Amino acid sequence: MTTPPSESPQQHALRHVAARSSGAPVDPDLRVTLNFHPDRLRQGRPILREMAAAGVYRSQFVTGTSNGGLTAHPGGDRWRWEQRIFGGAYDHAAEEQRPVYGALNFRRQMVGAAPRFGSAHVRLTAEPVGRSTFCYPDSFTEPEDFGVATAMPLVALAAADHRDALDDYIEVQVHGPVRFDRHVEALVLDPCYRGTEVEADARLLPCPVEWHPGYRLSAAELRRHPDFRGPEFVALGLELARDGELTPWILGEASRTGRYDEQALKRVWHYVARFGAPTPAAA
Repeated sequence: MTTPPSESPQQHALRHVAARSSGAPVDPDLRVTLNFHPDRLRQGRPILREMAAAGVYRSQFVTGTSNGGLTAHPGGDRWRWEQRIFGGAYDHAAEEQRPVYGALNFRRQMVGAAPRFGSAHVRLTAEPVGRSTFCYPDSFTEPEDFGVATAMPLVALAAADHRDALDDYIEVQVHGPVRFDRHVEALVLDPCYRGTEVEADARLLPCPVEWHPGYRLSAAELRRHPDFRGPEFVALGLELARDGELTPWILGEASRTGRYDEQALKRVWHYVARFGAPTPAAA
Protein backbone atom coordinates (compact mmCIF):
# COMPACT_ATOMS: atom_id res chain seq x y z
CA MET A 1 0.00 0.00 0.00
CA THR A 2 1.51 3.31 -1.05
CA THR A 3 1.38 6.12 1.50
CA PRO A 4 0.38 9.58 0.21
CA PRO A 5 3.20 12.04 0.93
CA SER A 6 1.08 14.27 3.19
CA GLU A 7 -0.52 11.45 5.15
CA SER A 8 0.08 11.27 8.91
CA PRO A 9 0.87 7.97 10.65
CA GLN A 10 -2.63 8.03 12.15
CA GLN A 11 -4.29 8.51 8.76
CA HIS A 12 -2.13 5.75 7.27
CA ALA A 13 -3.10 3.35 10.06
CA LEU A 14 -6.81 4.10 9.77
CA ARG A 15 -6.75 3.73 6.00
CA HIS A 16 -4.84 0.46 6.19
CA VAL A 17 -7.30 -1.11 8.64
CA ALA A 18 -10.33 0.29 6.81
CA ALA A 19 -9.23 -1.59 3.69
CA ARG A 20 -9.47 -4.83 5.70
CA SER A 21 -12.84 -4.05 7.32
CA SER A 22 -16.46 -4.53 6.32
CA GLY A 23 -19.89 -4.46 7.85
CA ALA A 24 -22.19 -1.95 9.49
CA PRO A 25 -21.03 1.14 11.42
CA VAL A 26 -20.45 1.08 15.16
CA ASP A 27 -23.52 1.80 17.28
CA PRO A 28 -23.13 5.52 18.07
CA ASP A 29 -24.18 4.92 21.68
CA LEU A 30 -21.21 2.65 22.40
CA ARG A 31 -18.16 4.01 24.13
CA VAL A 32 -14.48 3.11 24.28
CA THR A 33 -13.11 2.53 27.76
CA LEU A 34 -9.48 2.45 28.89
CA ASN A 35 -9.09 0.20 31.95
CA PHE A 36 -6.12 0.65 34.30
CA HIS A 37 -5.09 0.44 37.98
CA PRO A 38 -5.43 3.96 39.43
CA ASP A 39 -3.25 3.39 42.49
CA ARG A 40 -0.02 2.29 40.84
CA LEU A 41 3.24 4.23 40.77
CA ARG A 42 5.31 5.25 37.77
CA GLN A 43 8.90 6.01 38.70
CA GLY A 44 7.74 6.55 42.27
CA ARG A 45 4.94 8.97 41.38
CA PRO A 46 1.20 8.16 41.56
CA ILE A 47 -0.12 7.42 38.09
CA LEU A 48 -3.13 9.76 38.37
CA ARG A 49 -0.86 12.70 39.19
CA GLU A 50 1.21 11.78 36.14
CA MET A 51 -1.95 11.80 34.03
CA ALA A 52 -3.07 15.16 35.44
CA ALA A 53 0.33 16.70 34.76
CA ALA A 54 0.46 15.34 31.21
CA GLY A 55 -3.15 16.20 30.36
CA VAL A 56 -3.27 13.21 28.01
CA TYR A 57 -3.60 9.45 28.32
CA ARG A 58 -0.26 8.03 27.19
CA SER A 59 0.58 4.76 25.51
CA GLN A 60 2.86 2.05 26.85
CA PHE A 61 5.51 3.21 24.38
CA VAL A 62 5.70 6.50 26.28
CA THR A 63 5.16 5.35 29.87
CA GLY A 64 6.99 2.03 29.80
CA THR A 65 4.22 0.61 32.01
CA SER A 66 1.31 -1.68 31.29
CA ASN A 67 -1.21 -3.96 32.97
CA GLY A 68 -0.61 -6.44 30.15
CA GLY A 69 2.69 -7.45 28.58
CA LEU A 70 5.68 -5.09 28.56
CA THR A 71 6.73 -5.38 24.91
CA ALA A 72 6.32 -1.80 23.63
CA HIS A 73 9.82 -1.12 22.34
CA PRO A 74 11.47 -1.32 18.90
CA GLY A 75 11.50 -4.96 17.85
CA GLY A 76 9.27 -6.04 20.75
CA ASP A 77 6.03 -7.94 20.31
CA ARG A 78 3.83 -4.82 20.64
CA TRP A 79 5.96 -2.98 18.07
CA ARG A 80 5.72 -5.95 15.70
CA TRP A 81 1.95 -6.32 16.17
CA GLU A 82 1.44 -2.64 15.40
CA GLN A 83 3.65 -2.90 12.35
CA ARG A 84 1.49 -5.75 11.03
CA ILE A 85 -1.91 -4.31 11.93
CA PHE A 86 -1.21 -0.76 10.74
CA GLY A 87 0.88 -1.50 7.68
CA GLY A 88 4.06 0.01 9.09
CA ALA A 89 2.36 3.36 9.73
CA TYR A 90 4.25 3.96 12.99
CA ASP A 91 7.60 2.41 12.12
CA HIS A 92 9.33 5.80 12.02
CA ALA A 93 6.90 7.81 14.14
CA ALA A 94 7.64 9.36 17.53
CA GLU A 95 6.47 7.30 20.48
CA GLU A 96 3.97 10.03 21.41
CA GLN A 97 2.21 9.53 18.08
CA ARG A 98 1.39 5.87 18.64
CA PRO A 99 -2.16 4.83 19.57
CA VAL A 100 -3.48 4.19 23.06
CA TYR A 101 -5.32 0.95 23.78
CA GLY A 102 -8.75 0.32 25.19
CA ALA A 103 -11.83 -1.73 24.43
CA LEU A 104 -15.29 -1.18 22.99
CA ASN A 105 -17.89 -1.48 25.72
CA PHE A 106 -20.44 -3.32 23.59
CA ARG A 107 -21.64 -5.24 26.65
CA ARG A 108 -22.13 -1.91 28.48
CA GLN A 109 -20.30 -3.16 31.56
CA MET A 110 -20.27 -0.75 34.48
CA VAL A 111 -16.64 -1.68 35.22
CA GLY A 112 -15.46 -0.94 31.68
CA ALA A 113 -14.99 -3.18 28.69
CA ALA A 114 -11.69 -4.84 29.66
CA PRO A 115 -11.46 -5.13 33.46
CA ARG A 116 -8.57 -7.58 33.27
CA PHE A 117 -6.41 -4.45 32.86
CA GLY A 118 -7.62 -2.64 35.96
CA SER A 119 -10.43 -1.74 38.35
CA ALA A 120 -10.79 1.82 37.01
CA HIS A 121 -11.51 3.05 33.54
CA VAL A 122 -11.59 6.20 31.50
CA ARG A 123 -14.79 6.42 29.46
CA LEU A 124 -14.21 8.34 26.26
CA THR A 125 -16.61 10.59 24.41
CA ALA A 126 -18.07 9.59 21.05
CA GLU A 127 -15.46 11.55 19.06
CA PRO A 128 -12.47 9.17 19.49
CA VAL A 129 -14.51 6.25 18.13
CA GLY A 130 -14.30 7.83 14.69
CA ARG A 131 -10.50 7.68 14.77
CA SER A 132 -10.20 4.23 16.27
CA THR A 133 -9.40 0.84 14.84
CA PHE A 134 -10.70 -2.41 16.30
CA CYS A 135 -9.63 -6.04 16.40
CA TYR A 136 -10.92 -9.27 17.89
CA PRO A 137 -9.54 -10.96 19.79
CA ASP A 138 -6.66 -9.08 21.46
CA SER A 139 -3.80 -8.05 19.16
CA PHE A 140 -1.35 -10.35 20.97
CA THR A 141 -3.25 -13.29 19.41
CA GLU A 142 -2.34 -12.07 15.89
CA PRO A 143 -6.02 -11.60 14.89
CA GLU A 144 -7.39 -11.59 11.36
CA ASP A 145 -10.63 -9.71 12.06
CA PHE A 146 -10.60 -5.90 12.12
CA GLY A 147 -12.91 -2.93 12.02
CA VAL A 148 -13.20 0.84 11.91
CA ALA A 149 -16.07 3.07 13.01
CA THR A 150 -17.75 2.95 9.60
CA ALA A 151 -17.32 -0.80 9.06
CA MET A 152 -17.21 -2.89 12.23
CA PRO A 153 -18.21 -6.58 12.11
CA LEU A 154 -16.67 -7.53 15.43
CA VAL A 155 -19.56 -7.12 17.87
CA ALA A 156 -21.45 -10.07 16.42
CA LEU A 157 -18.24 -12.09 16.29
CA ALA A 158 -17.37 -11.41 19.92
CA ALA A 159 -20.93 -11.89 21.14
CA ALA A 160 -21.06 -15.35 19.57
CA ASP A 161 -17.66 -16.41 20.92
CA HIS A 162 -17.24 -18.43 24.10
CA ARG A 163 -14.08 -17.01 25.63
CA ASP A 164 -13.56 -16.41 29.32
CA ALA A 165 -15.19 -13.22 30.60
CA LEU A 166 -11.77 -11.56 30.96
CA ASP A 167 -10.85 -12.31 27.35
CA ASP A 168 -13.97 -11.46 25.33
CA TYR A 169 -13.29 -7.76 24.78
CA ILE A 170 -12.98 -6.04 21.41
CA GLU A 171 -9.61 -4.31 21.49
CA VAL A 172 -9.52 -0.66 20.39
CA GLN A 173 -6.58 1.42 19.24
CA VAL A 174 -7.31 5.15 19.44
CA HIS A 175 -5.23 7.12 16.93
CA GLY A 176 -4.42 10.66 17.89
CA PRO A 177 -4.42 12.29 21.33
CA VAL A 178 -6.78 11.40 24.17
CA ARG A 179 -7.04 14.60 26.21
CA PHE A 180 -8.73 14.50 29.59
CA ASP A 181 -10.33 17.92 29.04
CA ARG A 182 -11.78 17.12 25.60
CA HIS A 183 -12.14 13.43 24.97
CA VAL A 184 -13.14 11.95 28.34
CA GLU A 185 -16.69 11.67 29.67
CA ALA A 186 -15.61 10.38 33.08
CA LEU A 187 -12.99 8.59 35.13
CA VAL A 188 -14.80 5.71 36.84
CA LEU A 189 -13.34 4.37 40.11
CA ASP A 190 -13.98 1.53 42.53
CA PRO A 191 -15.59 2.79 45.77
CA CYS A 192 -12.71 1.34 47.81
CA TYR A 193 -10.88 4.55 46.83
CA ARG A 194 -13.42 6.95 48.33
CA GLY A 195 -11.74 9.33 50.74
CA THR A 196 -8.23 8.18 49.78
CA GLU A 197 -5.32 9.85 48.01
CA VAL A 198 -6.47 8.10 44.85
CA GLU A 199 -9.72 10.06 44.91
CA ALA A 200 -7.85 13.28 45.68
CA ASP A 201 -5.53 12.67 42.73
CA ALA A 202 -8.48 11.81 40.51
CA ARG A 203 -10.00 15.22 41.30
CA LEU A 204 -6.91 16.84 39.74
CA LEU A 205 -8.05 15.65 36.31
CA PRO A 206 -10.26 17.99 34.27
CA CYS A 207 -13.05 15.41 33.86
CA PRO A 208 -15.89 14.11 36.06
CA VAL A 209 -15.22 11.32 38.55
CA GLU A 210 -17.81 8.54 38.80
CA TRP A 211 -18.02 5.30 40.80
CA HIS A 212 -18.99 1.77 39.90
CA PRO A 213 -20.40 -0.63 42.56
CA GLY A 214 -17.03 -2.17 43.43
CA TYR A 215 -14.99 -5.36 43.39
CA ARG A 216 -14.93 -7.70 46.39
CA LEU A 217 -13.60 -11.25 46.37
CA SER A 218 -14.02 -13.43 49.43
CA ALA A 219 -11.33 -15.85 50.50
CA ALA A 220 -13.87 -18.65 50.27
CA GLU A 221 -14.65 -17.84 46.64
CA LEU A 222 -10.96 -17.49 45.82
CA ARG A 223 -10.30 -21.00 47.13
CA ARG A 224 -12.91 -22.43 44.75
CA HIS A 225 -10.87 -21.63 41.62
CA PRO A 226 -7.31 -22.97 41.98
CA ASP A 227 -7.09 -23.86 38.30
CA PHE A 228 -8.03 -20.42 36.94
CA ARG A 229 -4.54 -18.92 37.26
CA GLY A 230 -2.85 -21.44 39.55
CA PRO A 231 -2.81 -22.47 43.22
CA GLU A 232 0.27 -20.33 43.90
CA PHE A 233 -1.76 -17.21 43.11
CA VAL A 234 -4.63 -18.39 45.28
CA ALA A 235 -2.09 -18.75 48.08
CA LEU A 236 -0.79 -15.23 47.46
CA GLY A 237 -4.32 -13.85 47.44
CA LEU A 238 -5.06 -15.53 50.76
CA GLU A 239 -1.86 -14.06 52.19
CA LEU A 240 -2.89 -10.56 51.11
CA ALA A 241 -6.58 -10.80 52.05
CA ARG A 242 -7.90 -8.70 54.93
CA ASP A 243 -10.93 -9.68 56.95
CA GLY A 244 -11.45 -12.53 54.52
CA GLU A 245 -11.60 -10.51 51.30
CA LEU A 246 -9.59 -8.91 48.53
CA THR A 247 -10.23 -5.48 47.00
CA PRO A 248 -8.37 -3.36 44.44
CA TRP A 249 -7.08 -1.20 47.29
CA ILE A 250 -5.45 -4.19 48.99
CA LEU A 251 -3.65 -5.21 45.79
CA GLY A 252 -2.55 -1.63 45.16
CA GLU A 253 -1.01 -1.43 48.63
CA ALA A 254 0.82 -4.71 47.99
CA SER A 255 2.17 -3.33 44.72
CA ARG A 256 3.43 -0.13 46.33
CA THR A 257 5.46 -2.04 48.94
CA GLY A 258 7.70 -3.38 46.16
CA ARG A 259 7.85 -6.74 47.94
CA TYR A 260 5.74 -8.67 45.47
CA ASP A 261 6.28 -9.67 41.87
CA GLU A 262 4.02 -7.53 39.68
CA GLN A 263 3.20 -10.42 37.38
CA ALA A 264 2.03 -12.45 40.37
CA LEU A 265 -0.10 -9.55 41.60
CA LYS A 266 -1.55 -9.25 38.11
CA ARG A 267 -2.77 -12.83 38.29
CA VAL A 268 -4.29 -12.27 41.71
CA TRP A 269 -6.09 -9.26 40.23
CA HIS A 270 -7.44 -11.55 37.51
CA TYR A 271 -9.08 -13.58 40.28
CA VAL A 272 -10.66 -10.46 41.74
CA ALA A 273 -11.78 -9.20 38.33
CA ARG A 274 -13.21 -12.56 37.29
CA PHE A 275 -14.85 -13.78 40.49
CA GLY A 276 -15.31 -10.61 42.54
CA ALA A 277 -16.93 -8.33 39.97
CA PRO A 278 -20.10 -6.42 40.85
CA THR A 279 -23.35 -7.73 39.46
CA PRO A 280 -25.88 -5.54 37.64
CA ALA A 281 -28.10 -5.79 40.70
CA ALA A 282 -25.39 -3.99 42.68
CA ALA A 283 -25.59 -0.89 40.48
